[in-house]
Amino acid sequence: MGRAYTIAFLSAGAKVVATDRSWAGVEELDAQLTANGKSLLLADMDVTDDTQIDRAYQAALDRFGTVDVLINNAAMRQRDLFPPTGRVTTLETKDADWQKSFSVNVFGALKVIRRFIKPMIEKRRGSIISTVSSGILHHSHGGAYAALRPDSREMPYQSSKAALATLNFYLADEVKEFNVAVNIIVPGHTRTTGFDEQNRARLLAGGKPGRQPLVPEHMVPLVLHLAAQDASSLTGKMFDVVQWNAEHGLGGPEQWIDKSFSYDSLVAR
Repeated sequence: MGRAYTIAFLSAGAKVVATDRSWAGVEELDAQLTANGKSLLLADMDVTDDTQIDRAYQAALDRFGTVDVLINNAAMRQRDLFPPTGRVTTLETKDADWQKSFSVNVFGALKVIRRFIKPMIEKRRGSIISTVSSGILHHSHGGAYAALRPDSREMPYQSSKAALATLNFYLADEVKEFNVAVNIIVPGHTRTTGFDEQNRARLLAGGKPGRQPLVPEHMVPLVLHLAAQDASSLTGKMFDVVQWNAEHGLGGPEQWIDKSFSYDSLVAR
């Protein structure tokens, strides 16, 4: 998703700071990213490390002078904690698993927000966008709330994403006076980094194929839209990306399916 955002923002003429825990030793970025060298800054930034966050923040100001938009896309996913399938029961988890998950998904996001919101508050305009998961959703049935998919076995990941969503809902009201928008996005079922490995392991363990995944680019239209908002126009909302695309004439899930993927090919490899 981060790569899709970077290409989209550069294509729109924006200046982009792309962060990762480390850019050392990774595959060389393709021409779509490197062609705009003056508009792209690559920064090492582990969101659990205050020193690295400060360094990336200062590098962004030194290169571009300000920050207008922050996208919280970094995450400690369930399959990062419990490879390769990601599935584990709550009672099988250890305190350390929860600490790792929350250190990235909640405290990491909070640390980054505290720095990068400063220029937005000073200018009285900006947009913060945070990514959560549909697994945090609950729906009312007959007066009682039930989880959307309680059998996914994704603790502590879903708890950390629920905390992140709540943080952003309250933050939106707190910074509204500075005209800074804070919104939340819920992706569709997406083929992100590690998706193939996770699903191959689940199939080999006797699991059934899931839904066809979507390409990360299905996130781009809404993220570009939210990046252009401030608190006077749109803030304090959580969006279902797939539904938003459909409502805005961009097609339903079938429009964004990753046609290069098949569950059969995972088992055949």
